Amino acid sequence: MTTRHTPEVGLVMEASPGYTARLAGKIEAMGFDYLLCPDTQNLAPDPYGQLSLSAAATQTLHLGTGVTNPVTRDAAVTATAIMTLQQESGGRAICVIGRGDSSAAHIGMKNATTAQLQTCIERIKAYTSGKTIERNATQSTLRWLQGQDIAPPPIDIACTGPKTIRMAVEVGDRISFAVGSAPERIEWALNTAHEHLQKIGRDRSGISIGAFVNLVCDADEQRAIDLGRMIAGMVAHFAGMKDAPVDHLPPQLKELAIHMQSQYDMTHHAQEEASHATGVSDEFVDWFSICGPPEKCRARLRTIVDQGLDHVYLLGGSPVAHPHGERQAGMIRQTQLFADEVLPAFRNSS
Repeated sequence: MTTRHTPEVGLVMEASPGYTARLAGKIEAMGFDYLLCPDTQNLAPDPYGQLSLSAAATQTLHLGTGVTNPVTRDAAVTATAIMTLQQESGGRAICVIGRGDSSAAHIGMKNATTAQLQTCIERIKAYTSGKTIERNATQSTLRWLQGQDIAPPPIDIACTGPKTIRMAVEVGDRISFAVGSAPERIEWALNTAHEHLQKIGRDRSGISIGAFVNLVCDADEQRAIDLGRMIAGMVAHFAGMKDAPVDHLPPQLKELAIHMQSQYDMTHHAQEEASHATGVSDEFVDWFSICGPPEKCRARLRTIVDQGLDHVYLLGGSPVAHPHGERQAGMIRQTQLFADEVLPAFRNSS
């Protein structure tokens, strides 16, 4: 009997005071391994305090950012925040970090370059390991860690383009593609990662490779596609950020990515009201995401997991637009069908 790939499965949900800890308990009970909260200060409440409250409300759930960035938080600030969560959660923290998007845009700043992201990651790793580094002619360390035995949390790098993927396999403990959920996109990203792993001589078993997966499970397929449209547009935008290379993209994505470079409605980032959503067709959503009833979600998710993914983080949809906390609660209710009828198929299946 052949053993099938069993991935870790996480969920991305914005933090919301009064909701996060309670919903984290439900997410753990539903069978998820991770809860990630975006670090985007103008669009969502601060994740770290809410994640620490969630640590007290859960026992096994891994908790972290999804994602943070080098622009709005200095490496020392991020290192202290994630090590605080690591201590509070008993070693269940994870730092998922990327170049920055909405967090930088909403304060009029550019997202980090790949080189800046790498520098930030290297500094976070040094700080969380108790090392002293030189910064601006100053010897810098996290003094409060002295005398404490706290293991550093893993660093997971969110990546979309080939340059960032190659950097991520060099310095990350984990990497997570943000390239959509189409098998050919996952295959391209995996090939890019594997080729560079081979080039630098790093063992594949020493890194967890996964993906952010756009997925909405609903008995009504059209309803699922409608709920998934915003997420599909948002992730397509990651491939079409300003000045990003697009020549490597397949035709279905290249045209939309170019459109997003000039037409993305950052004011309504991650909201259904976004004007760019009108350019995201049902056909594109169906190709770029996994949207539909449980049997379709099982089959489509199994296809990409069996390509070699060690973990997946779900980006879902909510039938509730406002207020903020009820939107998150609505997403968890929407995810219950997935937890009941899809997730069990990815638990120690053989």
